[in-house]
Parts: sequence; structure tokens; C-alpha cells
Amino acid sequence: MNRREMLKLSLAAALMGTAMNPKEVQATQTVAAKPISLPELPPKPPKDITPKLFPGFEQTEVRTSGATIPVLHKGDGPPVLLLHGYPETHVTWHKVAPRLAERFSVYVPDLRGYGDSSHPTDGDRHVNYSFRAMALDQIEAMRHFGHEQFFVGSHDRGARVAHRLCLDFPKNVTKVCLMDIAPTLTMYRETNQEFATRYMWWFFLIQAAPTPEHFIGLDPQYYLEVVLGALNKTPGAITPEVVNEYLRCFCCTSTIHASCEDFRASADIDLEMDEADDRAGNKIAAPVHVLWGAKNTVGQEWDILATWRAKATSTVTGHSLDCGHFLQEERPEETLEELQNFFGAA
Repeated sequence: MNRREMLKLSLAAALMGTAMNPKEVQATQTVAAKPISLPELPPKPPKDITPKLFPGFEQTEVRTSGATIPVLHKGDGPPVLLLHGYPETHVTWHKVAPRLAERFSVYVPDLRGYGDSSHPTDGDRHVNYSFRAMALDQIEAMRHFGHEQFFVGSHDRGARVAHRLCLDFPKNVTKVCLMDIAPTLTMYRETNQEFATRYMWWFFLIQAAPTPEHFIGLDPQYYLEVVLGALNKTPGAITPEVVNEYLRCFCCTSTIHASCEDFRASADIDLEMDEADDRAGNKIAAPVHVLWGAKNTVGQEWDILATWRAKATSTVTGHSLDCGHFLQEERPEETLEELQNFFGAA
């Protein structure tokens, strides 16, 4: 009997009351409540995964001032930085990056704490997983490759890093595409029951350690599949080999903890930084293009264009795509066209 079957039996016994001897129920529940044995770090990726998903890309380990970031890169045109979200890795861009690299120099990193990047200590008030810390990683990574100015295409948590990049390093970001988010401060300050219900992990992951880590650790594969399933509205869009990569990188103690720290920071020190920017009138100066999934929660709960126009002094364009949260995986051709047209325009 595997652990999940044992857990179901234990729960059934608890509901029936007399199905098992009380001592047997207690013993079964004790076994089921223990987290499975997880590695601290992700195992090495299959050797063929990068050539298959990102043909012709090279990988460089970039040591920033706060982390070690693996970056896939290819191309000779204007530089484009692509940033992934939660609970993904850089492989979320596999349907877009190779085609984009035909016209641009494309850089695809893992955010700190995700994928095969390093896992810094938390820092006071989770500061080492703040969007400011993650943004600095990306500035230093792009400088490693000799780029002081670049385009940014970004999704989910990566788009929140991109927002901070634009605020902290306005001279470095030439144009920015933000995918399926409203501003973090806006979303937390205007939270309602519908959003809290459909995006429950925003409020679960910010709880103090080790509670979220423990519950996720009981069955990280189940948790990951629930999150992906809730957000993906295009069956089959996230391929089995990509899901396996997400599982490889997520199902370890360091990534589970780091991803919780990301969310804890966003509900703590990141909000303080955002409020300070609002008071100072610090807004995005680069042209902004926003895309969102018509079938996903964020675009249904907020006026996406209005929320970003309130945060920018530049032009803000954009529209929805007929999909859920994972635009780059659910609607890759349309996403590619949007990025090419936006970054390629004068």
C-alpha cells in the first residue's frame, strides 16, 4: 500500500469511526502525516532535456552578488531577458525562446530559489527573496553577458521581478512585457473573497515557516499538479516532459522553502517598497505591453490596463489571449508574435 492510499484509508476510517481499531487508525495517521523523504536540492536534469527543449542554446552559471543563476542563451540580435513564474522554471519558455532567438539574443534564467539556481538564506523579513533581490540578480546576469540595456518578457512572479527591475533600474529596461499579473500592491490591497478562493496559495504560502513547507512536503507532486491544473485552461499545453522538469526542481526541501519565502517577501517587505515608490511617484518609464489570459482569474478580477497605467508614465498597451494563466505554453504562437512585434517595433 502506498502512502497516498494509506492516507485515504486513514481518513475513511476516521469518518466511519468503527472501521478500524483506534490504535490502528492512530498508527496509520501518524505514518501518513509524515512528509515523504525529499532531497534537499533538485537532482541533476536529464542530459537531453536542454538540447530537446532549447536546441542550440548554451548554459552559463552566472554568480551574482547574492546567488548563482543558470542562464540559457542563444542569438545575435537585440537582447531579450525572459523571466518565469511560480511554480515553474525557465523551461516554461521552451515553445517561445527558440523562435525568438532567430531575431534576438535571448537569455532565459531560473529565478533565485527556483529551478537549478542557488537558494540563499532568507534574510531579515525575507529580504533575500524580495523582488528587489531577484531584480538585482538579473541586472548582474545581463551585465555578465555585456548588456546594459535590454528588453524583458516576463510572466507571473517573473513579471513582478520585471516590475521591480523597471523601478530600480529604469535606464536598463528598454521595453517590458508583463504577462498575467496586476501590480502586487494592487492585488493585495484589493483582495476579495473570489480572488482569495481561486488563488489560495497567495495566502497559504505567506504563513510562517514551517507550516506551508510541511503540508506541501506531505505530497509535493499532488500540490504542484493542483496548482498547475487550476491555472492551465488548455489541456495538454504543459507537456509531460515539462511537468517532469517542474517536478524535478520543485520536489525538494530547498525549493519548497525558497518559493514560500518568495511569497512571504511579497506580502511583507515588497509591499513596503511598493508603497514607498507610490509615495515618491516612482513609476515605470519604459514602454509597457501587458498580456493576460481571458480564462484566468487576474484578468477577470482587475482592469489590467488601468492598473498598469496607474503605475507607468510611459505608454501601456495590451490585451487578453484566449487561454488560462500560462500564455507562453497555452498560446505560444500568439505570445511569440506579441513579443516580436512589441520588441521589434521602433
